[in-house]
Amino acid sequence: MILTVTVNPSIDKTVELAGPLAPGEVQRALRATAQPGGKGINVSTAVFAAGQRTVALFPARLEDPLLSMLSPTGLPTVASPSPGAVRTNTAIVSPDGQTTKVNEPGPDLADEHLTLLLDLITEHAQEADWLVLAGSLPPSAPADLYPRIIREVRSRLGAHAPLVALDTSDAPLTAALDPALDAASLPDLIKPNGHELAELIAASGVVPEGSPGSARPAVSGDAIESSPETAAALASAFVERGIGAVLATLGGGGAVLVTPEGAWHAVHAPIAVKSTVGAGDSSLAGYLLAAGEGLAAPERLTRAVAYGSAAASLPGTTI
Repeated sequence: MILTVTVNPSIDKTVELAGPLAPGEVQRALRATAQPGGKGINVSTAVFAAGQRTVALFPARLEDPLLSMLSPTGLPTVASPSPGAVRTNTAIVSPDGQTTKVNEPGPDLADEHLTLLLDLITEHAQEADWLVLAGSLPPSAPADLYPRIIREVRSRLGAHAPLVALDTSDAPLTAALDPALDAASLPDLIKPNGHELAELIAASGVVPEGSPGSARPAVSGDAIESSPETAAALASAFVERGIGAVLATLGGGGAVLVTPEGAWHAVHAPIAVKSTVGAGDSSLAGYLLAAGEGLAAPERLTRAVAYGSAAASLPGTTI
């Protein structure tokens, strides 16, 4: 079973334009749709659609519209107490698939809400093979919440603790891979995109093999996404540190997977991009599904790229 935790869930609104986005001007939308969202929920949606066991856990009031939207899908969910309404994230999509996102911050979770959330995570993680921690954190949550969760789940469950996959960005990502953390706080898998990988290298102090002295390479996210060799070299630094695997998605360049056994690059056939929202989440779901089937690293990567490219060819947050 795959347990996903979305600490800051959302309702994803997608606005499709007839032409390119024109900042400062009035434009009419071709259509607008709203779908349940949040990175962990997206992963669970893909896993559930594949017929495999999953539970999506997130903070939300029982009367929140997000639960009403999820109910008809049949997706197994667990809602922990929340002090406010689930946020709405808006994606504005041009005809060429270029996506501009405006994400709301979400409600503040007090300490008691985080404690109840952790208790529910531990309860349901007992039956899980993978625990997926995904997405941003609410404004009030500590930046190091994810390593705290990882450490606490492993402490409480011991040998019965699931493997942990992490997919986040910005301060929560750098905090989760802080060089000061011990092995008990590190995830087994991370799924950065090229820009997040560049952010990690800039903030972490990790020096990839082959870098001169103690210098950190100043590599942009665009440069990483255009060079699988660069992505693999940078990702390997985190594998050497103790992360079991790095699945780096490279947009139209496919994805790279690095493990202690090696590195692989996979690409997909050309697609007409409709929306990139949720594509990375689908990639992670594909990887985890393949892992659950006992497939080797290259086949896990192949499945990840297939799922990610399929999602990018669909509108909105469609999984």
